[in-house]
Amino acid sequence: MDEAEGLRRFPLPRRAFVMNGLIGGITLAATRGADAQVIHTGSDGLVAEEVRVPVADGALPAYLARPEGAGPFPVVVVIEEIFGVHEYIKDVCRRLAHQGYLAVAPELYARLADLSTMTDPQAIVRNVISKAPDAQVLSDLAAAADWAGTQHGDLSRLGTIGFCRGGRDTWLFAEHDGRLKAAVAFYGPVNSPDTPIQPRNPLELAADLKCPLLGLYGGQDASISQDDVRAAQKKAQAAGRTVDIVVYPDAPHGFHADYRPSYRKADAEDAWGRALAWLRAHGVR
Repeated sequence: MDEAEGLRRFPLPRRAFVMNGLIGGITLAATRGADAQVIHTGSDGLVAEEVRVPVADGALPAYLARPEGAGPFPVVVVIEEIFGVHEYIKDVCRRLAHQGYLAVAPELYARLADLSTMTDPQAIVRNVISKAPDAQVLSDLAAAADWAGTQHGDLSRLGTIGFCRGGRDTWLFAEHDGRLKAAVAFYGPVNSPDTPIQPRNPLELAADLKCPLLGLYGGQDASISQDDVRAAQKKAQAAGRTVDIVVYPDAPHGFHADYRPSYRKADAEDAWGRALAWLRAHGVR
């Protein structure tokens, strides 16, 4: 993009995404594979493309989807899982674009690795995710929103939605950026050990929420403590913030990820409907 020229250009990840290895690595605890059914959302009537987003130290690769036309369109910053901006995340962007949104998903970990070449979730977390400073992630998300505002987006109608680790970052983004009108976190962990580069978790910062937040969680998700999520909700509400937590009793972690055996169609569709309704109800429409 013109505004990114002269900045450091972090490499655009290769798109040979190793899906079989990924599924084998992440879904060891998911015993029901029959529900997995990959959804493909077309781009007719959309502008849908890989782009470069200017950030503080360069230009990150990202994926953009928006309706054709001049807009301006309400903006949703889409926050990836730990596996990068692969086809599922791009499809989410296109789904949002068909609802009238400008959706942008930055490759937050492009400085550290090409996640599309990695298939071991433990290695990804150990070697990539744990080495990404929260301050840098938040700066990149804000930069993605800024850039969207120059690309037919209306930042007075700004929201965010994230999945898995991106759900955690959704909480953090909503606790830091006062421009956000609404946030939706799909199974985002809220409590994790503090480190020098990830110094405060979403539970600790819950009272600082800047916008209404919807959390969508699986009751069978052994990786996230429901007590922690409820504690974050209670802390935010005590500070006068709006938080709604919906738990799908039979759903595991990753129940919205249609490319994995963890997918639960009925719960995913209900959650997606709630997500769209939440954005619209809180000014992102």
